[in-house]
Amino acid sequence: MPELDVYLEAGQKKTFAAALDWPGWCRAGRDEESALAALLDYRDRYASAVAAEASVPAPADVAALRIGERLKGGATTDFGAPGMVPAADRERPSEVELGRLLGLLQACWSAFDGITARAKGRTLSKGPRGGGRDLASIRRHVQEAHGGYTRQLGGKDDFVEAARARWRGELPDKGPRGGERWPPRYAIRRAAWHILDHAWEIEDRLAG
Repeated sequence: MPELDVYLEAGQKKTFAAALDWPGWCRAGRDEESALAALLDYRDRYASAVAAEASVPAPADVAALRIGERLKGGATTDFGAPGMVPAADRERPSEVELGRLLGLLQACWSAFDGITARAKGRTLSKGPRGGGRDLASIRRHVQEAHGGYTRQLGGKDDFVEAARARWRGELPDKGPRGGERWPPRYAIRRAAWHILDHAWEIEDRLAG
């Protein structure tokens, strides 16, 4: 039975389940059980988004998910974003692994670009209270957030170069004011999740 290494981040209102080796494959639920179920439900959707990777695990059920770590979430978790760094992401990946992770990130961008191209000129459905950003606002939000993620690595403009510079040790672990910068693995994970989360939002609202 194919197995999948995951970690959990639990806040008071939401829990995230994330695949350790597959950035972007991360879903939330109200509790651990629903988060793990959501992660499994999105397997085929994730595999399609990162189609260049032919070996995405296909666990049969929740029993095939190996929980390596449980993190206590905070306000960011309950707001709706994974915000804690798992222990595995503090480890320095090999150069080959870094390249694989960055390749998956690029696949997430390609999925986002493809979905936004299909949505151009179409109306996105609104939420139950009439809320929801329009397509241009979503694109702007994703781009602006990605710039913020680049700065969390210690870079300025280019996320990929900032991730590689952090990996090479050219950017320190602490910022000028002493704040902890993101390790490359976590930065890639967070960026991939955000890109795909909004890509799927657009796709769902097109179908709504």
